[in-house]
Amino acid sequence: MSMKEKDIVQEPPCTSESLSNYLWKDKPDEDKWADCVHCGMCLEACPTYELTGQEQHSPRGRVHLIKSVADGKLEVNEQFMDPVFACLDCKACTTACPADVDVGGLIEEARGQIRQAIPLTGWRGAVSKFFLHGLFPHPGRLQSAGNLLKLYQKSGMQTVVRKTGLLNIMPDHLATMETVMPEVKQSVRKKYKKEEVVKAKGEAKNEVAFLTGCVMDVMFSDINDSTVNVLTRNGNDVAIPKKQTCCGALHVHAGDRDMGRKLAKQNIEAFEDADTVVANAAGCGCMLTEYPELFREEETEWRERAEQFADKVVDVSKYLHDSGYEKPKAEINTKLTYHDACHLAHGQGVRQEPRDILLDIPGVEMVHMPNADRCCGSAGIYNITNPEMADGVLESKMENVPEEVEMISMGNPGCMLQMAMGVEKYGRNEKVVHTIQLLDWAYQKEDKQRGQT
Repeated sequence: MSMKEKDIVQEPPCTSESLSNYLWKDKPDEDKWADCVHCGMCLEACPTYELTGQEQHSPRGRVHLIKSVADGKLEVNEQFMDPVFACLDCKACTTACPADVDVGGLIEEARGQIRQAIPLTGWRGAVSKFFLHGLFPHPGRLQSAGNLLKLYQKSGMQTVVRKTGLLNIMPDHLATMETVMPEVKQSVRKKYKKEEVVKAKGEAKNEVAFLTGCVMDVMFSDINDSTVNVLTRNGNDVAIPKKQTCCGALHVHAGDRDMGRKLAKQNIEAFEDADTVVANAAGCGCMLTEYPELFREEETEWRERAEQFADKVVDVSKYLHDSGYEKPKAEINTKLTYHDACHLAHGQGVRQEPRDILLDIPGVEMVHMPNADRCCGSAGIYNITNPEMADGVLESKMENVPEEVEMISMGNPGCMLQMAMGVEKYGRNEKVVHTIQLLDWAYQKEDKQRGQT
């Protein structure tokens, strides 16, 4: 063998790993894009592609970009960041994909790389750190923030702000958000702070653990209250673990995967003794089921614990549907339509169960919403970080809401706020409600008719 031939033989092979421009751990998983053949079946399912018509804002376009960085053809830079963070992560493309390519998982992993290569700085970095690290993971601080909001609403300050036109100095989307902000009430965690378990009404058949959420328990505590009422009404002891925390969805969506893992570990430990973990927020429930993804490159122990935990998580509508629930006898006379929250329909595969619950309430007439599983534009805090794109998605969504309905029901608080903004912005009159609220109201009305308190 000649020296030249010997040099050629000993030269190390050029691999995609050695060329990759992903420089940190937890890189986008090659197995997630391996089955993508760029067929285009995902295009019509993508709200951002519908709005822009641009290939880089389509699922297959984003997959191509993510793979190109892995192959060393693109850098992790601003041009790469824009289409990755413009994704709603609604998961509709995976539903449409014949090969079930997990575009959402790739997007979240790519965002993790971007945030390490291009960290937020200045006021954006300060605001992100305040909310994602300083507020959401701390229930006590969230309660304090809720008390301030309650003071703002009850003291007359909110009325003054609205009447004096101070809202006009805010960006339009934030002003509209303030207009539809729900009334802050007592949180479930505070209501039951002295109780380890809220006992079933009547004979206890099961015990479940309830994820109260972070913002959910402050801004939408009435939904949490209805959830506990409905679960206990149907023979469930409801444990509310004191050490639970934010699910981490907002952190993972923002590319802060290390904080997402930290919160995941805390929740896994908090719910360790539970056989069933019930969630009533689609985004939170979906994140809990995806905890194993956060530990893909971690030590075996946490990966296994995350998998065991994810198997225990179930949305409240599916849990009630599968375990059996008392069909209410009192009527809620209303005509409504149902919106499929992305992370419930596409993320968890829960579609028919909430509809069945609504149809079991006497007096409810359901009107079909075309494209019911189309994203509304909420997508966590997407309507704050990408307001123009979110407004375009919302406009398309509101066009599909039947004009003759009085209520729009759904299973996610972010969607509720976004759809309420749509009702306000387009001069509609529908009331936006959570599915479990309607069931609770029917039970309450039934008890009242029987003379119970």
